[in-house]
Amino acid sequence: MDLNLNPNDLAFRDDVRAFLDENLTDDIREGARLTPSVRSPLAPSRAWGKTLAKKGWLCHAWPQEYGGPGWSPVQRYIFESECALAGTPVLNHMGRKMVGPVVMKYGSQAQKDEYLPGILNDDLLWCQGYSEPGAGSDLASLQTSAVSDGDDYIINGSKIWTTGAHQADHIFCLVRTSSDGKSQEGISFVLFRMDTPGITVKPILTFAGDHDFNQVFFDDVRVPKANRVGEENKGWTVAKYLLEFERGGVAYSPQVKASAQKLAEIARQAPVGGGAKLVDDPDFRRKMSSLEIQVTALEMSERRVMGALSQGQNPGPASSIFKLRGSEVYQAVLEAAVKAIAYYANPYQPEAYVPGNNVETIAPDEAVTASSLYFNQRAATIYAGSSEVQRTIIAKHVLGL
Repeated sequence: MDLNLNPNDLAFRDDVRAFLDENLTDDIREGARLTPSVRSPLAPSRAWGKTLAKKGWLCHAWPQEYGGPGWSPVQRYIFESECALAGTPVLNHMGRKMVGPVVMKYGSQAQKDEYLPGILNDDLLWCQGYSEPGAGSDLASLQTSAVSDGDDYIINGSKIWTTGAHQADHIFCLVRTSSDGKSQEGISFVLFRMDTPGITVKPILTFAGDHDFNQVFFDDVRVPKANRVGEENKGWTVAKYLLEFERGGVAYSPQVKASAQKLAEIARQAPVGGGAKLVDDPDFRRKMSSLEIQVTALEMSERRVMGALSQGQNPGPASSIFKLRGSEVYQAVLEAAVKAIAYYANPYQPEAYVPGNNVETIAPDEAVTASSLYFNQRAATIYAGSSEVQRTIIAKHVLGL
């Protein structure tokens, strides 16, 4: 299999690079550089989202019939790679990568008309109402209830670890509409606005000092049944389909590769005494070489799957392999960055993460967010399917154990 890009793909890559050079303003780049967590600050990320939407590239994985560019898997991979290497903001992906595909497959025509244009134009911000207190990883044990009341549901309960709920204007939510049968039965999938009366959002601050997560409380929240996606009590099927998009995709290496390049820059700048830099240290060079090999292996594996997809083949459980290796290598790169900046990893200056700040940072510019990223991404091997879950999938479907 040829893992190199063909002439058409190379021309497409050049077009993407030209677009990025022209449209990535200094403000947007600064907001992306100062991102300490899973998403960039709201102002630069919305500015970049609007820029992509105007170009028709925001929902780059969507088919043309729904307003997407109709790119091939290889083109999508090239675009995501170039964006990561150029340092674009990390966007809220829940609308374009999760809700959008679900509405396309299971939504009514009225729901498609209502929600898809807003997602396509970056007018809607979404959050995910799946996890609940006390439920752990057993999603099917959710207890948030939706009791029928004429044409509406009355929703009571709570969701936790709800990323971006304090900024979102819509939520896609799993609720229990029946207690009969197995735990996977009796679940429904509903969409509603976050400003609906009865919703309370309380922040959960992480060890890294970030406000990404929240707990959301529902107290007699009235939601029209017309907002249900799919059949009543059949939401588990919809939920599993959505999780394929959360855990799926094969473009994990661009983000890891970009982080490895930042690590190399830190190593070139970090002094170790006697006028030498960390990059001159043999032990650290061996560590960087090992990480580079792992990143390259991940990239080549992704290209192999890109080749299979472009030929109409099924990549099988590739998403589990990439999620496992991608998250683990990413953590290793971020850990190496923290070790590289040594005692500069200790100061905590959250005000330095605000774009346009005039804070005199203690750490070097290239290392300002290193510690926060390290702590934030300790969860990378847990969210969207833990490493243990991915290993079980690989054991069953790849190794046949």
